[in-house]
Amino acid sequence: MNHNSDNSKIFNLCCIALTVTSMTFAIRAGILGQLGTSFGLSDTELGWVNAMAFLGFPIATMIGGAIYNAIGARHLIAVAFIAHLLGLLLTISADGFWGLLISTFLIGFANGSVEAGCNPLIAEIYPDKKTTMLNRFHVWFPGGIVIGALASNAMSSLGFNWQWQVALILVPTIIYGILLLRSEFPEFDRTIHSTVSNLKNLFSPLYLGLVICMTFTATAELGTQQWIERILGASGASPMLILALITGLMAVGRFFAGPLVKKFNPTGILFGSAIFTTIGIFMMSQVQGSLVYFAAVLFAIGVTYFWPTMLGCVAEYTPKTGALGMSLIGGAGMFAVSIWNPVIGSWIDNAKSLAAAQNLATAQADLYAGQVVLGNLLMFPLILIAAFALLYFFVGKQSKPVTA
Repeated sequence: MNHNSDNSKIFNLCCIALTVTSMTFAIRAGILGQLGTSFGLSDTELGWVNAMAFLGFPIATMIGGAIYNAIGARHLIAVAFIAHLLGLLLTISADGFWGLLISTFLIGFANGSVEAGCNPLIAEIYPDKKTTMLNRFHVWFPGGIVIGALASNAMSSLGFNWQWQVALILVPTIIYGILLLRSEFPEFDRTIHSTVSNLKNLFSPLYLGLVICMTFTATAELGTQQWIERILGASGASPMLILALITGLMAVGRFFAGPLVKKFNPTGILFGSAIFTTIGIFMMSQVQGSLVYFAAVLFAIGVTYFWPTMLGCVAEYTPKTGALGMSLIGGAGMFAVSIWNPVIGSWIDNAKSLAAAQNLATAQADLYAGQVVLGNLLMFPLILIAAFALLYFFVGKQSKPVTA
């Protein structure tokens, strides 16, 4: 058996499944305005719809991480496929707020199942280059967002309604379902994969600190991007093109992460990422027109390595937490975003109300609301600068060199 060939096939399957995950994210961001108009929803209600995707994710990762050693990656990815299929079909047929809540939760559960199955699988099949291959796998989160954002922008311009945009995601979903049936997954020695042992190692100060940081990195990255249409819609720049620009740069950066990991180690990368994210969000809150694109580039440089490098830190520095540790930290990040989504929606509603009281025109009110939200989001990367500085100097420099 050619294990390298088998590993490549499995890796490609995982990448397509992650592409589906990110397309749901991008297209949902692009159709928020249409959903609000179609169903008469406020931004706070849209926040609750968004929250379901980010709530379903951690529930799936908690369950998936706990049972990964018992059932394996194949079955978790199969659960993801079924939930993706059901969630997408129910979204297309939704007739109101509650239908959107349920279908969006299913999609979030599917997305979490992909992460719970694929992250530890990739770390196991590439034991000598965990962080690099996790970054390459996560190329397809921003990569799928580019595909979804451009497709949403084009379909909206051509007059396609939001149902057709959601239906587009069914194509890669069916592809990865077919590949799942045709792929042969590797078998691992289950005697060294103990969920009980993983659980015992979750309570180290380092792992718990990484979990807390993940809640901030995820909110800084995903909280900003998921609301891009509502935050930057009146900035004089195209929100979907900005999303495509950000995620395109993220995809390229993650693909070539290996040399950076070798030079700076994961903790150094995270420290630098927090600095760039802070500058990017601050600039987006201050500028308009073409300068928004430049600010978005700085933001993209910052958030590029957050998610996969946090997972890489767990795999490299707390390896005994195993599949459970990797799943739970991802779940913690998405759970935090689910909590903050309604809050972000309420920030927009409150800012618009304040703008209306000042008799600002609609466009000015929308611009003001977006700038207020970005100013509030700035607190997350600011906290991370301090946290990752401590991590770099007290963990990264004292640890053995990290294998890329």
